[in-house]
Amino acid sequence: MLSIGEPAFRLACALAIGLLIGAERERRKGEGPQRSPAGLRTFALASLLGGVSVVLGGNLLLAVTTAVIAMFSAVAYLRTHEQDPGLTSEAALVLTVLLGGLAQSETATASALAVIVTVLLAARGRLHHFVSTVISEEELTDALIFAAATLVVLPLMPNRYLGPFGAINPRTIWNIVILMMSISAGGYVAVRLLGPRFGLPIAGLASGFVSSTATIGAMGARALQEPALARPAVAGAVLSTVATIVQMTAVLAATSRATLYQMRYPLIASGVAALAYGAVLTIMSVRQQVPLAAQKGRAFSLKSAVFFAGMIAAMLFLSAALNAWLGKAGVLAAAAVAGFADTHSAAVSVASLVAASKFTARDAVLPILAGLTTNTISKAAIAISTGGRRFAMQIIPGLVIVIAAAWAAAAFALGN
Repeated sequence: MLSIGEPAFRLACALAIGLLIGAERERRKGEGPQRSPAGLRTFALASLLGGVSVVLGGNLLLAVTTAVIAMFSAVAYLRTHEQDPGLTSEAALVLTVLLGGLAQSETATASALAVIVTVLLAARGRLHHFVSTVISEEELTDALIFAAATLVVLPLMPNRYLGPFGAINPRTIWNIVILMMSISAGGYVAVRLLGPRFGLPIAGLASGFVSSTATIGAMGARALQEPALARPAVAGAVLSTVATIVQMTAVLAATSRATLYQMRYPLIASGVAALAYGAVLTIMSVRQQVPLAAQKGRAFSLKSAVFFAGMIAAMLFLSAALNAWLGKAGVLAAAAVAGFADTHSAAVSVASLVAASKFTARDAVLPILAGLTTNTISKAAIAISTGGRRFAMQIIPGLVIVIAAAWAAAAFALGN
């Protein structure tokens, strides 16, 4: 029986790679004089030729073989490009030669790549339909922006604390930008996939990942303009608070695991309270069968994410400065002030001080809760100003329950 290290086994893998890719191409080559020149046998022989080239002459002979196959592919393309201008089969044939050669040294890698190539070739119709019909141009642009932010910009960011007071780590700041884009895109995809069945509550939960305060304002305005939608609008506003807690957990996990561990009880308690209150309102609103179209748009706002990162950087500097000048009291004051605008920036700034060993994780609990409390006050004010008294009287009890649960859990945790 052949073992995985024997040359005969590796050549057999090269043949299998060619047969796998060739089988898919054979189904699409067509018939008659205008058929594609490469099918099952051609791909199998090309992959085996790549393997034999490596065995006999190493990488140099493989390069020559690949060049010859590429030349033949170019001639075949010139003969058929008027009927089929695509280069898929020609590119796949050249890649198959290389995979046959790769199988002689990295058999598992070559086999895995062959499966991926075959899946891509077989999914042609689905991929074309997805790109041209399912996703919009704006969504494709957002995907490219996210890829650039993750694969290009992030590796270039220094992973050390810089600036006055050593307060800012560029890698951490950009990780938060990517995280915010990811969460926002996740909420957007959820709305696209689930459709309008759950109406405003689902939209509120998804939008809360971008900004819970802004979501409450938008839901309040909707409820004021269309009183019939008040109940589902309230449910969406309350569920946006669940997104706040989820985001808080995510950003703390990305910034300081020690701080997240200390905040675990307040986050769990407040999250359960928000979810329970929002679930009751959602059940009530779903019965009204209020639709909300899931329209195509932008998956996230890069401008908002960068602005959020700038706010975090400013709060990091302010917190570090106040910590140096005033000690713990300065960090508490800075977090409370920042919470009026955004509770996550306050939490990240405090957690970053913990990550930089300038603050203990246990001492970080009170500043983070202070920011969460002042942010709750902002949400209550927005609810009153945008949705009116009736809307606010349904929102504020939920907000009070959530923040009270967080403080009660923190008191219990710090007392033990």
